[in-house]
Amino acid sequence: MAKYLVIVESPAKVKTIKKFLGKNYEVMASNGHVRDLPKSQLGFDPENGFEPKYITIRGKGGILADLRKEAKKADKIYLATDPDREGEAISWHLTKALNLEGRDVSRITFNEITKNAVKNSLKNPRGIDMNLVDSQQARRMLDRMVGYRISPLLWAKVKRGLSAGRVQSVALRIICDREAEIEAFVPREYYTLDAVLEQSGAKQPVTAKFYGNKEGKLDIDDKESLDKICCELKDAAFSVESVRKGSREKKAPLPFTTSTLQQEASKALNFSIQKTMRIAQQLYEGVDVKGVGTVGLITYLRTDSVRVSEEAKAAAASFITQQYGAAYLRDGDSESRRSQGKVQDAHEAIRPSDITRTPSEIKDSLSRDQFRLYQLIWKRFAASRMSAARYETASVKIAAGDYIFTVSDSKRVFDGYMLVYTEADEEKEDKVLSAHGLSEDSRLRLLSFDEKQHLTQALPHFTEASLVRTLEELGIGRPSTYSPIISTLLKRRYVTKEGKNLYVTELGDVVNGIMRDSFPTIVDEHFTANLEELLDKIEEGSVTWKSVISNFYPDLEEAVRIAQKDLEKVQIADEVTDVICEECGRNMVIKYGPHGKFLACPGFPDCRNTKPYLEKIGVSCPKCGGDIVIKKSKKGRRFYGCVNHPDCDFMSWARPVEKKCPKCGGYMVAKGSKLACANEDCRYVETAEK
Repeated sequence: MAKYLVIVESPAKVKTIKKFLGKNYEVMASNGHVRDLPKSQLGFDPENGFEPKYITIRGKGGILADLRKEAKKADKIYLATDPDREGEAISWHLTKALNLEGRDVSRITFNEITKNAVKNSLKNPRGIDMNLVDSQQARRMLDRMVGYRISPLLWAKVKRGLSAGRVQSVALRIICDREAEIEAFVPREYYTLDAVLEQSGAKQPVTAKFYGNKEGKLDIDDKESLDKICCELKDAAFSVESVRKGSREKKAPLPFTTSTLQQEASKALNFSIQKTMRIAQQLYEGVDVKGVGTVGLITYLRTDSVRVSEEAKAAAASFITQQYGAAYLRDGDSESRRSQGKVQDAHEAIRPSDITRTPSEIKDSLSRDQFRLYQLIWKRFAASRMSAARYETASVKIAAGDYIFTVSDSKRVFDGYMLVYTEADEEKEDKVLSAHGLSEDSRLRLLSFDEKQHLTQALPHFTEASLVRTLEELGIGRPSTYSPIISTLLKRRYVTKEGKNLYVTELGDVVNGIMRDSFPTIVDEHFTANLEELLDKIEEGSVTWKSVISNFYPDLEEAVRIAQKDLEKVQIADEVTDVICEECGRNMVIKYGPHGKFLACPGFPDCRNTKPYLEKIGVSCPKCGGDIVIKKSKKGRRFYGCVNHPDCDFMSWARPVEKKCPKCGGYMVAKGSKLACANEDCRYVETAEK
């Protein structure tokens, strides 16, 4: 009997796929890439046609030896790495590293790790797509050029350990530009005016919003204008001028792409981008489900597409009809709304591999975070195949002298897709339906005016989710790059994260200034987006990868040469603390190491004293009165402990606050928008003040 070898990327997939195949199939993992450009040098020769030099990645020798041994026994080899450029490149590198030229080797891909998908892929093998490989090679070499030519410059002019990146530096520029806009913003005053009206026969008063006059909408820019309008309306009669009733539909959302999943998981679940991708990878590769075994729960997680296979559409239609009724099934398709021109549109949207596997059914087999993310993906996909929500609307114009006020509202008459899913930032239903109770015969009397002063608001700081949305809108990066971009910016301390917001550090400002002044093309969003389009064209086969590289490199080299000559060295002072060094009496400074912040004596190398950095939260320990500081467990989980440990053993997973419980006098902790008593027997909870 013939023997087959299937090579996948991740060891987690091995167990899942192995159970779908017969005994004559051996499944092994490459553990990602096996070859790469050498770390110690650029990795290609600009004088010799930019031919890349690949070497075996350190630590992969044993894996390759095992794969070669198994490959020799196999009659046929299937390369089943991920269905994207990176996966195609890994398959190509495997053919080279395992010396598979001349052997019976096929490339297979599947969008989900299910029995049908895997078996169908074996029936439809193909060769390696060199256009995909060349596109990945071009991206890798472009990134290597920018990193290896500009990073040493940053080391020399600022400090060691910094890095520049082709996409990372653009993302930093975007964040810095937003911070500059926020700092330069000058608030502008404006006013709103509501009329609180009594309607004869109605229990509740009607609140009508000021619209303008009969010529059109008017903005109230200052107090004088507001007072003038109120004065003119003081004795005016309020009457209903027109009532317009109608209906509208709210269409179901599209299923998730990588970026929309990252954004919604951030808003709905408070997941970081990195955490979302890590858990989605687990769901894709396979989870041990009770009574079923190891099974891939979602489709491939790196995609720009909202396309859904015909098989998945049919399964969803059957499930929705049975569970909710035919009225909830969507008519037609709305995939024309998907983004255009993205290379990974050949993939499917992110969806459950089997819609009948409901979140509640497999909850006991998943961790809490796996369950929450799977539930989000499942609900979004189910909703995307369901009918629109329908609303009755009412819009009323109320005349008062020369001015117009309006009242409008809507009432949901059919929930449609909202039966299973609503987005995190979706507005809640308005329970007071003032407009629906008004008619042209309604008699109104002015009770009071509600005048409010407002100030225009600056743009918000970027969050991880909003940065991903901006990068996607600008065409910068691709689904697989969003998480590494943000992780690198945080790791290099170019930006810091407080709550959900991203803030630029002094170091980030300095690096961005150097990049903006010396390498304006590299950090130009339009240039970077254009490069992404060129990489897409390489994949399509309409552009050669070496032509893109050879056009990019000379300009970069010239810019680096000028910067080396013209840039002055920048000194960034360490942050001084009030902690005194016990050995020499100097104020210690904050330094950064592989594991985060620590305190060091500025007298190095004469004084080498260091100690852990403990960040105070401004709250006193309820046990001994010492400062509460942020700490991390051995597994990296954040908790709050007393600075006097081990003499004081106070600790809390939730953040303590100064306020004492009014019910029992114990200390309270912050839990989202609530404050709760830490004493579980007390159970006192209140809304936190903003």
